[in-house]
Amino acid sequence: MLVFDQLRRADQQLRWLSVLVLVGLGILLAGLWYVQVAVSQRYQKSLDVQTFRTVRVPAPRGRIVDRQGALLAENQPKFQVNLYLEDLREQFKFEYTNSVRKQFLAANPGRVTREQSVAMQGQARYQVVSNLVWQVSSRILGTPLILNARVFARHYVDTLALPLPIINNLTAEQVAVFMERCGDLPGVDLEVQPLRNYPNGSTAVHVLGYLQREDEIPDRDEVVYRYRLPDFVGKAGVEGAFDAELRGEAGVKSIQVNNIGYRMREDQQAPEVGQDLQLTLDVGLQKAAENALRMSGPETRGAAVVVDVRNGDVLAMASSPSFNPNSFLGTISVEENNRLNDPKLTPYINRALYGAYAPGSVFKIVVSLAAFEAGNLDPAKTYYNQGFAMVGRRRIKDTAPEGNYDFKEAFKYSCNSYFIEHGLTVGAQRLIEMGHVFGFGQKTGVVSPKQERAGYFPKTGLPQKKDGTTWMDGDTANLSIGQGEIVITPLQAAMMTAAIANGGTVFKPRLVRSLRGALELGSNGIDSVPSGVVRSLIPVKQEHLQHIRRAMLADVEETGGTGMNSFVPGMRVCGKTGTAQVLREGNVLDHVTWFVSFAPFESPRYAVVVMVESGASGGATCAPKAREIYKAILAKEQKQGQGWALAGGGIP
Repeated sequence: MLVFDQLRRADQQLRWLSVLVLVGLGILLAGLWYVQVAVSQRYQKSLDVQTFRTVRVPAPRGRIVDRQGALLAENQPKFQVNLYLEDLREQFKFEYTNSVRKQFLAANPGRVTREQSVAMQGQARYQVVSNLVWQVSSRILGTPLILNARVFARHYVDTLALPLPIINNLTAEQVAVFMERCGDLPGVDLEVQPLRNYPNGSTAVHVLGYLQREDEIPDRDEVVYRYRLPDFVGKAGVEGAFDAELRGEAGVKSIQVNNIGYRMREDQQAPEVGQDLQLTLDVGLQKAAENALRMSGPETRGAAVVVDVRNGDVLAMASSPSFNPNSFLGTISVEENNRLNDPKLTPYINRALYGAYAPGSVFKIVVSLAAFEAGNLDPAKTYYNQGFAMVGRRRIKDTAPEGNYDFKEAFKYSCNSYFIEHGLTVGAQRLIEMGHVFGFGQKTGVVSPKQERAGYFPKTGLPQKKDGTTWMDGDTANLSIGQGEIVITPLQAAMMTAAIANGGTVFKPRLVRSLRGALELGSNGIDSVPSGVVRSLIPVKQEHLQHIRRAMLADVEETGGTGMNSFVPGMRVCGKTGTAQVLREGNVLDHVTWFVSFAPFESPRYAVVVMVESGASGGATCAPKAREIYKAILAKEQKQGQGWALAGGGIP
């Protein structure tokens, strides 16, 4: 070879040239190795990013059922017609070449610029898709739809790999029409997605909660999504408190695209369906409680709670005004939005948990127990009511008529003077200690802490007012009739009443009965929430509780009792009414009316509490509503037997 022959002749320049060639080849080989081996994964990832689009696919939410397995929240199929643009590329080319471009050249002879070509291609695509939308909508709806050019252009630029939705929420009849008339149209397909549905409308809405659209939901797996399909999160109620369990785990759809961005193929990791949730509610009794509240009109501001006194299960929890949770899955009208944000009606608020009110005369139950245990109350001893009570120089009017009262009569007529006298004798400290045994001033923990108010109750020890000023006898007098330094929730009142009925056990209220998912959580796939969890025991003698129970029975069954309007033949109801003043700077602005009760007297099983804002009185406003609830309970017991409250079919 000439080169080697020259090298043998010791040509120095040729030697250096050969070295340079060899070094260059070495550099090229090293670079090739670096690209093909050392950083190949980085380039592969870059290629994947350019050719694959990750899509977050929401999981179907778990169902919510009542204690008998009746559906309270479910998923229904949502049908929508989609258009896949990658199937229309040949039509786009044909429309551009044979129509749009030809017409442009006929009107503008000469060379077509790049900008003009891009604009004409966009026009061609729009004309093809618009024509298809017109045909599909005409065949399905009978009325053609006009495709919004701006919406289409944004979809083509931002989400080309995803199908273009044409028609949403098709009915069963429209689905049948699509299958019959649209099968020959290119790129058109029918897609089914799960949509949350509340079959009972507004029933138990404050317990269930509602959903809101949320496009930035965090997931357990750290996947970076290119697109996110519409998803919802739970707001308020059990939908919010158990959102993670109900929502399940989203799936991933991986779409491979070409250099233009059209979909080529796709792979999918299926989402994990959310867990089912069973509540302690009875949907029939829940409806009865809500109907009872609406006896005074749909805008009644109040709450009703029904509790099983034997274990603390919440059988009904109603709040009024209410709303339909299905409305949040679509577009809310201006009128409905204004109603939901009305500062007086406040339909969003669950008044059973988040409304805190002065208890009025229902607090006399606590005063009675404290006085009995202190040995200062003899139920047979009479007290003369002169029509008012004097505390210092303050005169407190009594609604009970003048005369002599023993304990039962004072309780039945709700004599303020009688209970102020015994409250002052017992002292504020004993009253406060007894109130704390019932859990006043503390959250019950029935759902999530954010959805419940603790109310307010003075701390134990040396009494002190909320504003830090010295506690006076006038404050003790107010406390003795359920006014002043105390506000409680209807659920707290229900748990107090249940404890009186069951012999002194304050249970923790239970609303969630069990969770069940696609994977086994425990025995038989059910993760049960304990029933009958004891919160505290009332340190009282049973004879003292029996005095109060008999007085509550007299309040309903004897002449002159303030709770007579709750009387139900066949269900011996025991109750106590209450009417509390809402004060501001010494002026009465409103009244809060109460009726707390349990039944039957011989073997208590149910506690029913009704509270209504701006009511006339506990006896006139709340007691009739409680009567309707007890009538529903009695009818259910007669139909299904007395064990229905504890029975349950589980999650079907």
